[in-house]
Amino acid sequence: MRTAVEISLYPLDNNYIPPIKDFIERLNTYAELQVITNAMSTQISGEHQRLFEILAIETEQTFAAAGRKVFVMKVLGGKET
Repeated sequence: MRTAVEISLYPLDNNYIPPIKDFIERLNTYAELQVITNAMSTQISGEHQRLFEILAIETEQTFAAAGRKVFVMKVLGGKET
């Protein structure tokens, strides 16, 4: 099943741009994801299980870096492929 996630990252730091750019750049390394970025959020789509495996890896890496961060996500379930 394909799933789409709209995700926004809010680093709780004055220097908030670098962690956001780093997160988006890492997402773009996964060929199996479609990643669309705009000024307010990033939309990611792909196969449901793999999409959430990737999000688990990348959100954990983001949280492991210095500073506190908040992710806001909206998830849209799709249809079977």
